[in-house]
Amino acid sequence: MKYVVILFDGMADLPDEKGETPMSLARKPFTDRLAQTARVGLCATVPDGLKPGSDVANLSVLGYDPRACYTGRSPLEALSMGIPLNENSVCYRCNLVTLSDEQNYADKTMLDYSAGEISTEEARELIAFVDQKLGTPDLQFHGGISYRHCLKRPNGRTGAVLTPPHDISDKKIANYLPEGAYAEQLRHIQQQSYQLLKDHPVNVARKKKGQNPANSVWLWGEGTKPQLQNFTERTGLRGAMISAVDLLKGIAVGAGMTNIHVAGATGNLHTDFCGKAQAAVQALQTHDFVYIHIEAPDECGHQGDKTGKTRAIELIDEKVVSHVCRALDEQGEPYRLLILPDHPTPYTLKTHTAQPVPYLLFDAARPQNGVPAFTEKTAAQTGNFVTPGHTLLQQLINK
Repeated sequence: MKYVVILFDGMADLPDEKGETPMSLARKPFTDRLAQTARVGLCATVPDGLKPGSDVANLSVLGYDPRACYTGRSPLEALSMGIPLNENSVCYRCNLVTLSDEQNYADKTMLDYSAGEISTEEARELIAFVDQKLGTPDLQFHGGISYRHCLKRPNGRTGAVLTPPHDISDKKIANYLPEGAYAEQLRHIQQQSYQLLKDHPVNVARKKKGQNPANSVWLWGEGTKPQLQNFTERTGLRGAMISAVDLLKGIAVGAGMTNIHVAGATGNLHTDFCGKAQAAVQALQTHDFVYIHIEAPDECGHQGDKTGKTRAIELIDEKVVSHVCRALDEQGEPYRLLILPDHPTPYTLKTHTAQPVPYLLFDAARPQNGVPAFTEKTAAQTGNFVTPGHTLLQQLINK
């Protein structure tokens, strides 16, 4: 038996004035066909009291109870980046962002949480420069992918109050600057980074090309070294992860899963969807379980891009769902498939919410009466509700 999870990051949404969402508007014939003979319902991937981040929600989908194992976002990413952590290490996610140009730092507005999805090459030059100027033995900047980076404190304490930059798009930053543990130091880092980066040659060149400059770092996602039970020991399955982002790769490292690298995977609407599907099919030759994480709907939701989010869903259906299912059907081996988002990312809000998400659980050997199409509305109408969310994976395995 083979098991596949296809995770449409942030796919779920709120209905517009006509009752439509990107899920209902998207042409996704392959996914809708699966829904007609699958169990469809809602799943509470975000436990009460925890923030609706991709970290918490993806841990749930992978069968881990976030209330028992979650220690923060950044250290999961640090695992993927190969950053050594000890029991006293504290990590912060370090975004490169675009702020407006008011003279006083606190008066600035969060214009772009991703600095125009800056390239990894440009970003690493900027992070290296920041580390050269602001890094110390007690504060170390590490370059990641695109706008996503890490600040490590080898020995420290938690307790900072920090805000994800994608939660404050188009808002003044004054009320969202660091508070709590090390607040003065963290604010100083952000303020000084603006002075260092605003006229950096990388940003001068970006502005000439009409691109958003990465003119400040923004710190959030504080956490300590995670402790995840080995995925194979928990499930009896050899698992593989396919993702473009360090968060999911880091969860895989912590869980002892195999990370499958796809050269054209970018984490946005221009990712190599076909490459991910092909990598999944190949991974299933040597693994029992493959988790295909696709970031594009979430990124479009954060950008308020309804059209892009709808298109992202269509592309995943066309290039991933169809390819994986056809390959498995041709191989003739029994398989089960779970399709869902980790959390909603409504394009009108440009951030995550904690509502239960629609799921589709398909067993190729045991078709059942499903729903005409896979949407938030049809999922809610079935009355099937899974809570806590981390139990859904066991239902996939033991169905």
